[in-house]
Amino acid sequence: MSITFTTAQLSDLPAITAIYNAAIPGRLATADLTPVTVASKAAWFAQFDPARRPLWLIRSDDVLAGWVSLEDFYGRPAYHRTAEISLYLAPSFQHQHLGQDALDFVIGELPRLDITTLVAFVFHHNGPSQHLFARNAFTQWAHLPQVAEMDGELRDLDILGRHFA
Repeated sequence: MSITFTTAQLSDLPAITAIYNAAIPGRLATADLTPVTVASKAAWFAQFDPARRPLWLIRSDDVLAGWVSLEDFYGRPAYHRTAEISLYLAPSFQHQHLGQDALDFVIGELPRLDITTLVAFVFHHNGPSQHLFARNAFTQWAHLPQVAEMDGELRDLDILGRHFA
């Protein structure tokens, strides 16, 4: 299996949105409760910058398997060396260690991007993501109890983080 990472283009937004929407019903990876539209993600996509805050496509043998992105944390200048990581895999590519491949790739890119700290917002009940980040020396920096309501159930959110400098 050959895994590659390429910078996402605007023409990729429908596929990126489809992968994101596939995660919504599982109630593990996003607080959106209904599918989003490509148009509603256009402004979000426009804020990515390959030289500073990239969004990469993950391909497995040239088939789109998912995406991983780095976004500004909290939008204030003092946080310029901290980024929020998001990672989404298409359902047919989950549990194949692509999350680890993506994290390894991103960590390798951090010096070029001048990023020294990564944070991830992960639902407490999202076992696969919790385990992925824990295996990679991320620790829980915050636990926000019962901050999300999904299908009548209150869910906790963890902020996981790691310093790289």
